Amino acid sequence: MHIHILGICGTFMGSLALLARELGHTVTGSDANVYPPMSTQLEQAGVTIKDGYHIEHLQPAPDLVVVGNAMTRGMEVIEYMLDIGLRYTSGPQFLSEQVLQSRHVIAVSGTHGKTTTTTMLAWILHYAGIDTGFLIGGVPLVDTTDKHLQKVFAHSSYLGSGSQDTQHHLDSSHTLNSHETTSGYFVIEADEYDSAFFDKRSKFVHYRPRTAILNNLEFDHADIFADLAAIQTQFHHMVRMIPSSGKIIMPAKTKSLEDTLVKGVWTPIWRTSITPTDSDGTVSCDWQAELISADGGQFRVRFAKEQAVVEWSMSGLHNVNNALVAIAAAYDIGVDIATACAALSNFAGIKRRMELIGEVNDILIFDDFAHHPTAISMTLDGAKKKLANRRIWAIIEPRSNTMKMGIHQDRLAQSAALADLTLWYEPTGLEWGLKDVIEQAKDAHTDLQAQQVMSSIDDIITHIQDNAQAGDAIVIMSNGSFEGIHERLLAALE
Repeated sequence: MHIHILGICGTFMGSLALLARELGHTVTGSDANVYPPMSTQLEQAGVTIKDGYHIEHLQPAPDLVVVGNAMTRGMEVIEYMLDIGLRYTSGPQFLSEQVLQSRHVIAVSGTHGKTTTTTMLAWILHYAGIDTGFLIGGVPLVDTTDKHLQKVFAHSSYLGSGSQDTQHHLDSSHTLNSHETTSGYFVIEADEYDSAFFDKRSKFVHYRPRTAILNNLEFDHADIFADLAAIQTQFHHMVRMIPSSGKIIMPAKTKSLEDTLVKGVWTPIWRTSITPTDSDGTVSCDWQAELISADGGQFRVRFAKEQAVVEWSMSGLHNVNNALVAIAAAYDIGVDIATACAALSNFAGIKRRMELIGEVNDILIFDDFAHHPTAISMTLDGAKKKLANRRIWAIIEPRSNTMKMGIHQDRLAQSAALADLTLWYEPTGLEWGLKDVIEQAKDAHTDLQAQQVMSSIDDIITHIQDNAQAGDAIVIMSNGSFEGIHERLLAALE
């Protein structure tokens, strides 16, 4: 079957394209923003990418058009598709019908950490010898001599069989837990964003998970959700589909999630915490992580009488939490804690999550996807603890739709307070005035004086050239290409 994907270079749609290729389909696609790493993955997999959205891309007619959620009525290609009656569907529905129907689906949801947690969980299962399929909204980093892991995690999605490879890390006597009607496992990053212009339900409603991670919940995606309650409604739609024989895994004492479950829950819940005791000393969760090092680089995992230690290259309390829910989800389908912790001790992370992309004259350059005040704050907290002897720069582009609308503007300056120096990029057309917001915050808080706003990438690079010192660490944060600042800054510093 010939499938044409509109919006193919998005992280979800690109990963979907790779799965479609594994299923044996001929895959082409169109996108207005074609850039690595997704474009590189697709081209290497034999997917033809066409620039822009033109009706010629649908001639001759494909057997099926998979429509990305960035497509809208009024676009020439969409009007053409509808007028001539082409067969079409959304990405999540295609995935559900073609891949997920017979699988034990493990869905990873939450405002923050979905990509990282999904990658951790898929890594644990493959390390344990489970040939799970997965779809991740990012590109995994692979630093291992294990040929199987190198092959599987070369891309952001993998069809898998879901079967157990008893010759790998999992003991052959260990029994995997799964419902008798399933034929393997599939781990998916479960996004709450809408499915398509013709289906305004959240993507994850299509996935019907048996095991679900609800990692956190804050207001985001202001372009499609009116308020937090609207997002909670979508989360509860997914909760309604989780069977009573399944599992929900979530951080303890997360009010937004607990309020969601008040609407009804029919599935057993495991709660996790990095601070497992209340003020009176009682344990208030099922799974606990005890920090051994302050930056989260080493921690102990406890569940009932079982425990094991993770010692890895990651940092930050948010990543410890991500690891804890991933370990619990793996345990739910039969992977013991010791194996899961050993897997994460060999986990390298994923691209664009505090990824070290270069070092020049003892100045470290990191790339991070943080695009929400909470994510910015958590990333910088981990950086400060891990790089305690370095001066931390934060270079931030408020690029997400919610950021562009100014929804979180009152939290921005404070979110970067842990950085020693912060440069905010204010692109042309940002109507709410980032510079005014930061200046007002500086007037009110003495600890925010080292924050500046610039409207030119060249000015940012020149400022860093003039002021960066040996021993500094520069963390660049954006959910887009940031006009190529990463490569341009490395070249300038060299």
